[in-house]
Amino acid sequence: MVREALSRDARFELAEAPLASPAEVALAHDPGYVRAVLSGSVEARIMRRIGFPWSEQLTRRSLASVGGTVAAARRALECGVGGNLAGGTHHAFYSEGAGFCVFNDLAVTIHVLRREGRAARFAVVDLDVHQGDGTASIFANNPDVLTLSIHGANNFPFRKQASAIDIGMPDDADDGRYLDALQEVLPAVWDFRPDLLLYQSGVDALREDRLGRLAMTRSGLMERDRMVLEGAKRRGIALAITLGGGYAQPALLTVEAHANTFRAAAALWHGG
Repeated sequence: MVREALSRDARFELAEAPLASPAEVALAHDPGYVRAVLSGSVEARIMRRIGFPWSEQLTRRSLASVGGTVAAARRALECGVGGNLAGGTHHAFYSEGAGFCVFNDLAVTIHVLRREGRAARFAVVDLDVHQGDGTASIFANNPDVLTLSIHGANNFPFRKQASAIDIGMPDDADDGRYLDALQEVLPAVWDFRPDLLLYQSGVDALREDRLGRLAMTRSGLMERDRMVLEGAKRRGIALAITLGGGYAQPALLTVEAHANTFRAAAALWHGG
């Protein structure tokens, strides 16, 4: 539905996501886990943590989700901005998935681009309402990757990991409280001077979201996006957007919020 909404806008060049190779995925994940996903031999307990039954379709979609973020990041490094209408699968750890996330596209993308020599310093700005625990764990103590997560303090995952910067928001936090927190920590991202910023732009902080527990409005989310996108654009930092979560009722509220993130990027980089 997000793709359909954006396909009517001439500013967007949409392409089918390429499949990440198993070797690329294994740069950020245990090769044994990668082989198990591809062969369908994942332990039952891990599939329960992921939350989906194994299928060939799930495997293909997971590889496409990772490949889409890698492609979006390469595009961003070439022309300033790129996006993936999937991805943001930040609950996947090195040796197992969790929370509807099979592979961590953010982590794989960083490792692929570093191997290719396209970038050396990375920032992950994760504004999904659920903490990016897998990403934080994979890059713990890595001086070349800054992980920032602003999330619901009382929301999943209930066992948080340590990002470089974590802000836990209380239940029912509104636009003002959220945007003040974001404004306070964004200077640390700009001071880090990343070659690439990966923006996990989940919209599940929306007050109508069934799983979010926060109280942001659509205009508040748009201001959140503006702060991140405009800040990166002004400083010449390449930026790649991943979709992240969104579970509003009705679903059209989530679709519109996601589409607004990409529209804001198009307006900044391409005008209109």
